[in-house]
Amino acid sequence: METTEDLQIGQLVKSKAGRDKGKLFIIKDIINDKYVYIVDGDLRKISNPKKKKIKHLIIYKRIFKEFQEQIKSSTKITNVFVKKLIEPYE
Repeated sequence: METTEDLQIGQLVKSKAGRDKGKLFIIKDIINDKYVYIVDGDLRKISNPKKKKIKHLIIYKRIFKEFQEQIKSSTKITNVFVKKLIEPYE
């Protein structure tokens, strides 16, 4: 069972259930030990992240430090930036 201890904001994940199955996302926020907010800059924009159960995600080790830094410093993140981060992994 995955726990939030393994998760970080800015981490690459893939949906393994639901309509978005097989799509890559970046964790925008960790809500609690069951849910996270994910974004992909396309269907799920920064302004409208998807609330997703952690058990429905494949967690990758890749963490985007630049995304993490921008969240921490409250810098505005663009959807284009998010798409560019995910692109090489699709």
